[in-house]
Amino acid sequence: MTDLAVLYEHPKWFEPLFSVLSARGIDFQALKPDGDFDPQVPAPPAKLIFNRIAMSSFLRDAEHPIFWAQSLFAQWELAGARVLNGTSALAYDTSKARQLALIASLGLGAPKTRVVRRAADLEAAAESIGYPLLVKANIGGAGAGISRFDSRDELRAAKEDGLLPTSVDSVLLVQEYIPARDGAITRIETLDREYLYAIRVEGAGAFDLCPADACQIPGQPIPMTAVDLGPELRDAAEAIARGANLDVGGVEVMIDDRDGSARFYDINGLSNFVANPLGVLGWDPHERLVDKIVTWLEEVR
Repeated sequence: MTDLAVLYEHPKWFEPLFSVLSARGIDFQALKPDGDFDPQVPAPPAKLIFNRIAMSSFLRDAEHPIFWAQSLFAQWELAGARVLNGTSALAYDTSKARQLALIASLGLGAPKTRVVRRAADLEAAAESIGYPLLVKANIGGAGAGISRFDSRDELRAAKEDGLLPTSVDSVLLVQEYIPARDGAITRIETLDREYLYAIRVEGAGAFDLCPADACQIPGQPIPMTAVDLGPELRDAAEAIARGANLDVGGVEVMIDDRDGSARFYDINGLSNFVANPLGVLGWDPHERLVDKIVTWLEEVR
C-alpha cells in the first residue's frame, strides 16, 4: 500500500498534478474507476485518497462512475482512509439543489430556484419563477444540461418535443435567468477551505465555461483573466467550501446587473485549475496543491 492514491477518470486533466507529484518524488498510485469491489472487504489502496471524479464524466461514458465511486469512497472511509473531497463533499458535488440549500443557509445570494422531479411539474414551477428562466440538470458538468426559455410556449414546445434537459438522477432545477454584469462570471478556487485564486470568465450566456480546458469552440477561445477579490467574496467562498467540506474546490458567482448583488450558483469539487496557469495567473496552483498534499500525508502517517 502506498501513502497516496488518486482516483480519476479524465485521461488528460490530471497530467499536471501527476507531473508535480513525480517531480517532488512523491510515491502515488493513479487509479482508474474500472473493475469491481467487494463492499464487505474494506481494502483502501492508500492512507490518503484523492477523489478526482468529474461530474461531467457522464458526457464521456453513459456508464459513468459517479455513484459507483461514491459507494467506493464510503467504504474506504469506513475502513479508516482519508478521502480528499470524499463522500460529504461529493454529496454536494452531485446535487445543485443541495448546493443552493447550503448557499442559502449561509445567508448568501443565489438565483430563485424550484426543484422538480417530473416534467409535468415544470410549467407550474416556471410560473412561480417567471421568464426568462433556465432549466438545469441537478447533476451537470461542463455546462451540460442547461437550457434557456423565454416564454411558456418555448418551454411547453420543448417538453412536447422531448427536448428538455435531463439529469442522471432525474431531478431538474427551474431557475431565474440572471443577467450577469458585463457578461462575465467569477470562478473562485479554494484549497483546504481557504481562498486560492479567482478568475473572471467571459461569455456568461454560453454556460459551457469550465476553466480547466476552457471548453472552447475551436477558434473561439473564452477570455479568462486573474482578478483580485474583495474580502466579502473571499469570505463567502471560504464559508461555502467549509460548509461543503471541500478539500479542493471551486465556487462560481456572478454579479446581478439589475442590482449589483452577488449571486452564487455553483459549487464544483473537481478543481483542475485554469488552463495555462502561468499565462493567466503567473504561477502554477498545482505546486500549492502538492504542498498541501504533503501536509495531509504527514497527518495520516
